[in-house]
Amino acid sequence: MKKLLTIAIPTYNRAQRLDKQLAWVAQAIIGFESECEIFVSDNCSTDNTQEIIKKWQKNLSQFTFKSSRNSENLGVMRNIIHCLKSATTKYVWTIGDDDPIQDRAIAYVINKLKQYEDLSLLFLNFSGRHQITGEPVHPPTIVGNRWFDVDTEDGSGDAKAIFEHCFSKSIGAVIFLTASVYRTDLVQRALQIWSEAENNWISLAYLAGYCAANGRIIVTKDTYMECIVGVSYWQKEPKSALLMQYKHLPEVITKLEENGYSKQFYRRMIFQSFKEANLKVFLGALRRWPVCTVRTIVPFLTSVTLCAFDTGGATKEFKMAQTTESSTQDLRKYDLQ
Repeated sequence: MKKLLTIAIPTYNRAQRLDKQLAWVAQAIIGFESECEIFVSDNCSTDNTQEIIKKWQKNLSQFTFKSSRNSENLGVMRNIIHCLKSATTKYVWTIGDDDPIQDRAIAYVINKLKQYEDLSLLFLNFSGRHQITGEPVHPPTIVGNRWFDVDTEDGSGDAKAIFEHCFSKSIGAVIFLTASVYRTDLVQRALQIWSEAENNWISLAYLAGYCAANGRIIVTKDTYMECIVGVSYWQKEPKSALLMQYKHLPEVITKLEENGYSKQFYRRMIFQSFKEANLKVFLGALRRWPVCTVRTIVPFLTSVTLCAFDTGGATKEFKMAQTTESSTQDLRKYDLQ
């Protein structure tokens, strides 16, 4: 019988953190042996990650525990997507190897997946804490340390409208890896449609949006985990801010519009991203990488210009974007992983 949920962990050279996370899984998964599979994707680690995986495969022999080791480091996004593509269960929950998750989360997820057979996306609410200072962290658009400011525990409501709200309020919340449980066939179909998603650091927003457009969505009222802010994988890439603001985000907005979201939503998000783009990032990149910067920003400005000349409500959408508080600041300020 096909199992219900894959709990997948992409990892690279963080054996101690993986060990701790698998210890959590071992405790929290008790009682759900027939429902869950465990999958670990080792991104060609050079530490003792393989020893940790073998240890827990032995300790959790009563569970289906699969693993793979990439022949080379594929990069973070490709390793995450490898986890999503490898799932054979109805749902897939890919978690960070260092994200603190409450023990009750697995039971909650399993119960919701059973209760709503047509569920396509589950957002688990979470709080944020800065890695260095230990202080609570949340986006400027959110009141209180609860990153999704809606809750649809009963799965009611327009799933696309709920996703649009979450995306416009906090892109960082939507792309927080551990917060999303996807229906496997939908997320795999989304990856087939956009094979270049693996090259986009915000593509998890596209995957969530695609799932939301094709079924029921739940956003939890309670928080079930914590996001440790300040350990982002993309901070090591010097051109990351430029690419995220002027290339990756517009690409995701475009793909959402191509896959079921309205032209009005597309215009509003393009205007919003234009309004919130950091000019210092552009000027700094222009000095360091002039050719790359121009090639990156021209398509974005073209999209903005086309939206501005679209007479089908562009003025209204621009005003909506102006009145919307920052949603991309959490990408720059809080440096989500």
